[in-house]
Amino acid sequence: MSVQKAFEQAMHHETSTAVMDSLIQQGVWMVDEDTMTAAIHNVYCGIMADHTHPNEKDRDQARQLIASIGQSMNAGAVAAE
Repeated sequence: MSVQKAFEQAMHHETSTAVMDSLIQQGVWMVDEDTMTAAIHNVYCGIMADHTHPNEKDRDQARQLIASIGQSMNAGAVAAE
């Protein structure tokens, strides 16, 4: 299912929680820079990292990934600096 169709279906719910649950059930996740940064740190740095919290490199990778996703969806997103 496309993201657009998932949004169209989710918009029929009455509460924001129901909307988000509907999107997640359809494989559509909403993330911000902080969430993406933490996810990148957890996946790519993991327990073997030389640092315990996400660093600026993780945050930069999050910005780039979010921008790339936006561009692939024709949203024209650009990485924030």
